[in-house]
Amino acid sequence: MAKETALWYFESVNLYNVLCPHKVKTMAADHSFTEFKKDEFIYFPNERATHIYMIVSGRVKIGHYLDDGKEVVNAILGSGEIFGELALAGEEHRKDFAQAMDAVSICPLSIDELKDMMKEDKELSFKILKLVGLRLMKLERKLELLVFKDARTRIVEFLKDSASWKGKKVGFETMIPTKLAHKDIASLTGTSRQTVTTVLNELKEQNLINFDRRKILIRDLDLLK
Repeated sequence: MAKETALWYFESVNLYNVLCPHKVKTMAADHSFTEFKKDEFIYFPNERATHIYMIVSGRVKIGHYLDDGKEVVNAILGSGEIFGELALAGEEHRKDFAQAMDAVSICPLSIDELKDMMKEDKELSFKILKLVGLRLMKLERKLELLVFKDARTRIVEFLKDSASWKGKKVGFETMIPTKLAHKDIASLTGTSRQTVTTVLNELKEQNLINFDRRKILIRDLDLLK
C-alpha cells in the first residue's frame, strides 16, 4: 500500500504540468494567475464548485467546520498540488473551504475546460480518477485515526503516512521535506501543538527521528512505533 500511495502522490503532483493552462500553448493566452494574501479564502463552504485549482506557489489549507463552528483541517497543500477536484466528481457546492496560509499564486481551471481535455486524453482521465481516489483514501485514513487512536499514535501514524506519500530515501533513512510547523501538524492530527512538540521531542531523544524547519528525518520506519 505504501508504494502505491507514494506513486499516486507523485502522479497527482505531476498533473500540474499537464493541466496548468499556462503550460498549454493553446490555452495560455486566455488564462491568468490569481493571487491571494495570507489568510485570504479561495473559496468557502456552500460556494458553487465550478473550478479546480493548481498551486503555483505558496501553501493552501483545506478544511471544514463542524456544527459547533470548530475548524477541522483536512490537508495542507503546496506548490504543484491540486485541489477542488471533487467538483469533477459531481460536487455542486463546496463542502470544505480553501484558505491561503501565506501569499499564494493559484492557477484556476474550469470544470468544462477540464472535461474537454479529458475527452481528448484517456491517460489524463485515469490520472484524475486516481487523484480523487487518493484524496478519499487520505480522508478515510484520517477519520480512522481520529476515531480509534490516541494522540501520540495519531502523530506517529501521520509521520509514517507522510513518509509513504512524500518521503525520499536517504540511505537507510527517510527524509520528509516539509514546511509544517508544530501547530500545522496538530491541526492535521486533531491534537494540540504542545502534544506534537512533546511527542516529536520524545522521538528525537530516542533517536528515531530528527527534524528542523524544513524537513523531518526518520531514522528507521520499521522502528517508529
